[in-house]
Amino acid sequence: MNASNSPDDLSPPDGVAAGLDRALIDDIGVPPADARPADLMNATAHLVRKRLSQRWVRGQARESADKARRVYYLSMEFLIGRTLGNALAALDLHDDAAGAMRARAQRLEDVADHECDAALGNGGLGRLAACFLDSMATLGIPSFGYGIRYEYGMFAQEIKQGAQIEHPDPWLENGSPWEFPRGNVSHPVHFGGWVEHRGEGRAPVWRAAGEVQAKAYDMVIPGHASEHVSTLRLWKAAAPAHIDLNAFNTGDYARAASAKNEYENISWVLYPNDSTPAGRELRLRQEYFFVAASMQDLMARHLEEHGTFANLADKVAIHLNDTHPAIGVAELMRLLCDVHGMPWAEAWSICGRVFSYTNHTLMPEALETWPVALMHHVLPRHLEIIFRINQELLDFAAKQRPDDHDFLARLSLIDERGERRVRMANLSIVGSHKVNGVSALHSDLLVKTVFADFASLWPERFTNMTNGVTPRRWLAQANPQLAALLDRRIGPAWRRDLGALEGLLAHRDDAAFRAEFIAVKRANKQRLARLIEQKTGTVVDAASLFDVQVKRIHEYKRQLLNVMHAVTRYHAILANPQGEGGLPWVPRTLIFAGKAASSYWAAKNIIRLIHDVGAVVNNDPRIGKLLKIVFVPNYGVSVAETVMPGADLSEQISTAGTEASGTGNMKLAMNGALTIGTDDGANIEIREAVGDANIFIFGLKTPQVQQFKQHGYQPMRHYESNPALKRVLDAIAGGAFSPDDPARYRGLVDALLWGGDTYMLLADYEDYVATQKRVDALFRDADRWAACAITNVAGMGVFSSDRTIGEYAREIWRVPVQQAGG
Repeated sequence: MNASNSPDDLSPPDGVAAGLDRALIDDIGVPPADARPADLMNATAHLVRKRLSQRWVRGQARESADKARRVYYLSMEFLIGRTLGNALAALDLHDDAAGAMRARAQRLEDVADHECDAALGNGGLGRLAACFLDSMATLGIPSFGYGIRYEYGMFAQEIKQGAQIEHPDPWLENGSPWEFPRGNVSHPVHFGGWVEHRGEGRAPVWRAAGEVQAKAYDMVIPGHASEHVSTLRLWKAAAPAHIDLNAFNTGDYARAASAKNEYENISWVLYPNDSTPAGRELRLRQEYFFVAASMQDLMARHLEEHGTFANLADKVAIHLNDTHPAIGVAELMRLLCDVHGMPWAEAWSICGRVFSYTNHTLMPEALETWPVALMHHVLPRHLEIIFRINQELLDFAAKQRPDDHDFLARLSLIDERGERRVRMANLSIVGSHKVNGVSALHSDLLVKTVFADFASLWPERFTNMTNGVTPRRWLAQANPQLAALLDRRIGPAWRRDLGALEGLLAHRDDAAFRAEFIAVKRANKQRLARLIEQKTGTVVDAASLFDVQVKRIHEYKRQLLNVMHAVTRYHAILANPQGEGGLPWVPRTLIFAGKAASSYWAAKNIIRLIHDVGAVVNNDPRIGKLLKIVFVPNYGVSVAETVMPGADLSEQISTAGTEASGTGNMKLAMNGALTIGTDDGANIEIREAVGDANIFIFGLKTPQVQQFKQHGYQPMRHYESNPALKRVLDAIAGGAFSPDDPARYRGLVDALLWGGDTYMLLADYEDYVATQKRVDALFRDADRWAACAITNVAGMGVFSSDRTIGEYAREIWRVPVQQAGG
């Protein structure tokens, strides 16, 4: 945004209680006596927005005057959730707002529920980006987040007869009080066409076939215990002309609107179904659209402040959150060389100092690639630039290892096996000065496996930045009762210095504190039980063990292994209703949530299996309250804010070596859940932080998984040697849970027995089931369980996103960090 010339004379607005009536009249146009909860939410948001705007304007003016070095964080997703509660907390207005609502016979929580979740992301990638923006603002880092203003987000998930149904998620249907449309900020983005080469010494000209305008919408990201406010700038696609008026006037209404729809669909939906050629092309257009707009925007700001691009690398740090914005490397080179006339070598030197890249996956099949033919069709000039970068890379690498053609083939930005494809991760690495993984194990494996060749060329380029989450959202806001207990016992400093949670260890053995902690957890479980009944119609026992797996539905995250344990438990209860080993059964509620990509058949089938197993188990009178299985639909940030505080057990059971980090594991442990998981991703660092006695680790380690892959893995051996496992798989495959369609899950089971069991569920099954019995044994002792849960909360200090962003700032972006209260 462009700051005003003298913002410092703006007086702070009244508090919520004093200003609410005026906001209802001036901003919402509603008489206070007639205000509904939605009106109260919008009026409160406008009051808060005014105060944040003043901080925002002052901060932007100060950064511009100081010619500050800025961080630009490019991400396809920003799963920010609801803003009102976070903004109230940042301004220390929560109690004031709660009082204002009570004066109108309302609860602030009920009023806040009328705010839609911003549908700008899907899962961990987008929520991580949102946590990082919170920490950048809190640490006073001059920063912009750049993304797409999706009109419908990914999709709203409905469950119908156990199956996932996707609907549009019109989160902007009634507008958003948090948006600042920037009518004066618009950038053209081009597609297609051809490249005109005009001879030696003259820059090529991209003769594009189509153009779309990127219009800016800003959202404010407030810092906590800080005056700083950062910007999330989102781009909306707008056709150059709204309709073909001549076609409209002749009655051809479809053709009149076709051009508008062709261009504006770029910002409609997050991750369009890429199982069709049209879907894949739209996805590539989306990625280039937001990157091109963002690069033009940040370069215009830089040129206005500095008048030259020679110092771009000194004043600009661009961070690529995964490979979705990787085309930015080629776009910066195009802008510097073709548009601004900079020599290639100088531009490439700047490019390598400006960009940094976070990798989020170890699975080669998950690394983004684009067919060369598609890129030539959509971005012909960028493909030429990528070819030149690639040639210089291969020339350099050939000098290091002459005649090693396999080495060059692995490094190449172009995969020549079969259909030629552009490797976006390779482009990100070559164009960046730093590449980081997101947990210690992940970063170690990056340099030893998928990017080993690049690490041999540039070992100094690779580093680790273990993920973190913001304690303001995931503890203070999501779990106010626990936050109040922490404030009473160790003081409020943990909100800005999460390491202060370590002070809880001094209270772990205090019976009174444990009793208070248990009471808080009980209240949170009751709140979660109410949500489950509201969303699913199933009544669950809040005194049971709440066993939670909430995350994107994907085979490597192994929700299916969790279902297999559920069926095992069901069989065991039927066989021994009184319990096992002389002890009664621990009542357990299995809670699932998450979305499957619309074209991901196996993941959608796993969702249906969860529902089918739940339908049988939940309605079996022989089971009663001993086992319930529920799936909470349409998982998002607001649902997570209720689930995380109510969980007892956190399922983090990916195959070792497949999960880069995870952040759900951090949020759950921060709220007092114990983790059952593999030695994978950040689970390892959680185990180190809380101690082996306070976490349940099972299954193969990463070296064992790799050994199996190298020397052969035979899942059928596990099936044939384990009667309980055989019974589970036979029941699923034989239609015991789908009598209307006995063959419904044969494909899932065949993929395990005959398809190689890619993620080694059968290898880990026996240890997983045995470890679940250890969970039962500990849960029977409420005091011991509480002591372990307290230890988990106390050990979460290292997993603050403030710590993560502080490390990024010092080690990668080279920007100063503001101290608490600054």
